[in-house]
Amino acid sequence: MSEPRINDRIRVPEVRLVGPNGEQVGIVRVEDALRLAAEADLDLVEVAPQAKPPVAKLMDFGKYKYEAAMKAREARKNQVNTVIKEIKLRPKIDGHDYGTKKGHVERFLGGGDKVKVTIMFRGREQSRPELGFRLLQRLAEDVVELGTVESAPKQDGRNMVMVLAPTKKKSEAKAQQRRKRDEAKAAARQEPSEDVTTEDVADEGVQA
Repeated sequence: MSEPRINDRIRVPEVRLVGPNGEQVGIVRVEDALRLAAEADLDLVEVAPQAKPPVAKLMDFGKYKYEAAMKAREARKNQVNTVIKEIKLRPKIDGHDYGTKKGHVERFLGGGDKVKVTIMFRGREQSRPELGFRLLQRLAEDVVELGTVESAPKQDGRNMVMVLAPTKKKSEAKAQQRRKRDEAKAAARQEPSEDVTTEDVADEGVQA
């Protein structure tokens, strides 16, 4: 059963009773434990059914379930799934395309995501794996401030693959992005100051 047995569902002759503040009451008949629970307006909850005798505690079971659900929801909210992005390159990529691809890698790493970089070899390029290896090394060095090599370059059929991991956790990256958005909104709400034009300066110079 996913939930513990409570109150009249506890079918044992006696229990080791724990008070609402964690104090040890001792081994008592289950009827006496139920009476104590009723007098305190609490529930008798079986917390260790495998013990001999089973351990039961006096508590507000409704409040306990609510707090447990809130903790579980908070844990799910704080849990961030790492996403693996993929970038594909050719071993003889030109400088402009390389810069574009590198920008994507930097954006992904900055956002807290891992990046799988794949070098695709075609035809006779497959006999020159060192081209792909050097390209991946160059990329790793270019983005060293944002990510580290989690999986070193290795041949995978006609491709060569390397995995980069972000230096920042995804939760930290998202928090930083939120701060930047909040700062941008705050700056946009501020009244722009009056700009001093060159004409104003010229006029002041004449008056002086």
